Amino acid sequence: MSLAPPNILWIVTTQWRGQAGGFAGDPNARTPYLDAFAADGVTFAQAVTPHPFGPFARAALLTGIPSPQNGVRDYFDPLPAEARTVAHDLRDRGYITAFFGKWHLAQRDPQAPLVGEAHARMLVPPAARGGFQVWEGFESGFLLNDPWLHGTTLLEPTRFTGYQSDVVCARAAAWMRGQPAPWFCIISLETPHPPYAAPSGRVRPRPPEEIVLRSNVPSGGPVEQRARQELAGYYAHIEATDQAIGSHVLSNPELRSAAVVVTSVHGDMHGAHGLFRKGWPYEESVRVPLVMRPPAFDSSVRPAGQSDALISLLDLGRGAINWAENRTLFCPRATEVKVQRLSMPSVVPLPDQCDRIWRGVRTATRKLVLNADGSPWLLFDLERDPTERENRVADPRYAVELRRLRDELEATGSDHKV
Repeated sequence: MSLAPPNILWIVTTQWRGQAGGFAGDPNARTPYLDAFAADGVTFAQAVTPHPFGPFARAALLTGIPSPQNGVRDYFDPLPAEARTVAHDLRDRGYITAFFGKWHLAQRDPQAPLVGEAHARMLVPPAARGGFQVWEGFESGFLLNDPWLHGTTLLEPTRFTGYQSDVVCARAAAWMRGQPAPWFCIISLETPHPPYAAPSGRVRPRPPEEIVLRSNVPSGGPVEQRARQELAGYYAHIEATDQAIGSHVLSNPELRSAAVVVTSVHGDMHGAHGLFRKGWPYEESVRVPLVMRPPAFDSSVRPAGQSDALISLLDLGRGAINWAENRTLFCPRATEVKVQRLSMPSVVPLPDQCDRIWRGVRTATRKLVLNADGSPWLLFDLERDPTERENRVADPRYAVELRRLRDELEATGSDHKV
């Protein structure tokens, strides 16, 4: 008997690292809604972004093709108008497709301030909206409160009062409730991206001294002081965004039948190894939360559990297509793959970001990162050293593994569509 295609919802946050959730064991994270969602769904403990920087990761997520092969190499590169996205693929399968929230893939003015109304109010023309039939959002701007939205029914940028995550989640939820099945919707949230000191809805940040730091944050100096200050705001935005996702979407009984994926495009270093922000190849930057409630017919991911599959944001589009076609595997590649490919295709000349182009390969227990010229930069034994304190590149005991991982990196190729 043919099953009805499920409604599919992706909730995609920004800068929410994989370790930062109550469901992931973080003592700082207050995420009751996502914790309950994870308890009924499946958590992917090894999920990564292919590129730990927003535009590169978003382009890869939507197209299933790594950057720069998808057309996005530089921070200001737009998604090419001819790019085929998951929205096109699902429209071809009878889905109504919609996008709400942060886009960050349009042609921007590099001279305009990154923070503020210049990018928040810029118009994203219909041809630049990735093939979504319904689109309501904003390019960027990092206005975590009182966002400007425009799109299919809002022809001019309109300011909405409230916390950004609440506004976007509420408007997306209202749209979903009125749609005939099947639909595919992305809710794209800017939080918990900086500015971390911005008001976080109804949540007040805890005192910085109460934050429990990861063991790889240098103690007793300016790095620790900055990390504590920023993390206090970061976790407040995580709590506020959890409330927005939970109250507007996850707890809504009308949306309980949808297949739901919650993830992020990248993480943040927050002082680990003395570093801040993203673009870096460390776990704090490349690992992302990925919690999923699959449709009932999907036998590849079991609810109420944890999966150690080596999954990447690159896999999500293929999984959505499989669900749309009533296939019983979310993504066979995610259960069979032995390595995850990671890279930064260019240097983003902004404060604190990674200072080099690199590419790497990750397994559940190892990670190798090469410089742009192919020379080894980092080699970590994630099994014995999960906080990546010891670089094994020059350790003769890991020479064989270094060669093996290098061969794996070369063998995986760089231009495939997952």
